[in-house]
Amino acid sequence: MDSPVKIPYQSFIKINRNSAVSIYMQISNQLINAIQRGFLPFGTKLPGTRMLSEMLNVHRNTIVSVYEELFSQGWVESLPNKGTFIIGKDQYQFLESKNSKKIQLENYPKSTGFTFKTSNILDNPFEYSNCEYIFNDGIPDIRLTQIDQHSRIYSSILKRKAHKIGQYNQDGSEFFKENLSKYLNLSRGLPISKNNLLITRSTEMSIYIASEILLSKGDIVLVAELSYFSVNMIFQKSGVKIKSVSIDNDGINTEEVRKICQQQKVRMLYLTPHHHYPTTVTLSAQRRLELLNLANEFGFIILEDDYDYDFHYDKSPLLPLASADTNGMVIYIGSFGKSLAPGFRTGFIVAPENLMSEMRKHLGIIDRQGDILMEHVLGEMIAEGEINRYLKKSLKIYQERRDYFIHLIQENLGNYIQFEKPSGGLAVWAEWQIPINLMQLSKNCAQNNLFIPKTLLYQNKNLTAIRLGFGNLNTIEMEKSVKIVTDHVKKMLH
Repeated sequence: MDSPVKIPYQSFIKINRNSAVSIYMQISNQLINAIQRGFLPFGTKLPGTRMLSEMLNVHRNTIVSVYEELFSQGWVESLPNKGTFIIGKDQYQFLESKNSKKIQLENYPKSTGFTFKTSNILDNPFEYSNCEYIFNDGIPDIRLTQIDQHSRIYSSILKRKAHKIGQYNQDGSEFFKENLSKYLNLSRGLPISKNNLLITRSTEMSIYIASEILLSKGDIVLVAELSYFSVNMIFQKSGVKIKSVSIDNDGINTEEVRKICQQQKVRMLYLTPHHHYPTTVTLSAQRRLELLNLANEFGFIILEDDYDYDFHYDKSPLLPLASADTNGMVIYIGSFGKSLAPGFRTGFIVAPENLMSEMRKHLGIIDRQGDILMEHVLGEMIAEGEINRYLKKSLKIYQERRDYFIHLIQENLGNYIQFEKPSGGLAVWAEWQIPINLMQLSKNCAQNNLFIPKTLLYQNKNLTAIRLGFGNLNTIEMEKSVKIVTDHVKKMLH
C-alpha cells in the first residue's frame, strides 16, 4: 500500500482549536471520514505517531490518543514492528490526483442516490422577512409573555417533582390531562374526562392525526369557501376531494351543506365556528344547531377547530358545537397556552374514547417522547389559577390594541376598505372597495420596512381582501404600519 508520506493528511484534516470538540476527537472523526469515503482504503499504513504529530502540528500524545480511539472503534490494527494499518473490506480504490496537495474530502452528498416521491402540496406557504414591522396572521405578542415566571415554574417542578412524574408514555401527563379536562369543562362546557383528551404539539398535528384515521382517498370533505390553507394542504395530502361552501355574516351556509349531502356522501365538514378563518365571522347559534342535526341526519364528521377561543372581548363566546354533541359526531380540536411563550403552548383533541384509543396509537408513532415537564407546568398553571389570571391581564391589552387598530384603519383607510369590528381574535378581515393589486402593495410596503405575507392576501375576480393581525403590534408599531400602507395605497391610486 502507498507510503504514508504520499497521502496529503493536511489536506483533509482540519483542526479548529476554538471548537468545544477535543482536538484528538476532531482528528479521529476526520480520519474515520476519510476511511469511509475511500481516501484511506484497506491496508493503508498510517504514519507513526511522531510523524503525524509533526504534520498536523499537535502533541504526539494527541496522536497516540487518536490511534487508540481508532483501535477501540475497530478501524485500525497495530502490528508489532510494522505499524498501524487500516482494517476492513477492500472495497475502495485510492483516489489519485495530479496535484495531490489539493485532495480534499467530499462534502455531504447534495442529492440522494435513489428516487423518491415528491409533492408540491406540502410546499411551505410561509414567508419570512427582516422588516421591522410585520402584519401577521393574528399571533400573540411574545413580548407580553411572562417568560421569567414560566421558567421559574418549570424549574421548580423539575427540582420538586421530577421524581414523581415517572416515565412518559404516549398518553402524556396524566396530571395535565386531568386539569385540562376540568378547565375545558368549566370554560367551554365540554363534559369530558381525561380519557377524552389527546395532547399534541399543535393544531396542525391534531388535524393530521385525525385525517390519518378518519379520511380515505376519494372521501368528500367540506370546507368554507375561504379556509385555513394549512388544513387544506393536509386534506389534499390525504387524497380527499375538497368541496367549498359559501359563508356570510352568520358563518357557513347550512343550506348548501344540506344540498351537497343530498347529492353526495360527505365524510367530513371542517370549520372554525368561533371566529371563522380568515374572515373572523362567528357561526350563529341557529346554524350550530342546524349543523349538528345535519351531521346526525347524513352521518358526516364535524371537525371543529377552535384555534382562538381564549381571545374574546365584547361578550362571552358561544360554546363549542362539541359541548352540545350527544351522538359523537364532533371532533374538537383546540390549542392551550396560545398567549404564553412559544415553548409553553400545546394542542389537544377531544373525542369519544373509542376514537381516542386509535389516535393514541398514531401519536405514539410520531411523538412518543412528548414533553411531560412542559405539560406538568401547564397543569400546575391551571390548578393554581395562574392561567386565568394571565389570560385576564393579556385580554385587556389585546382588547385595547384591537380598539386602537380599528380606529387607525378607519381613520386612514376607511375610504378604501370595508370591515367589521371583530368580537374576538387577534386579526381584522378587511375587504377592499377599490381595484388594487395586493401583491404589488405588499412589495411596495416591504421597501419601507413593513412585511405583509402573501398568506394574508386574498384576491380573485370576485374578492380583494386582507387579513391583518394586530396582536403583535404596540401602539407606535400600529401607527407606523398603517401609515406605510396608507401612503402606498394613495401612491398606487394616483
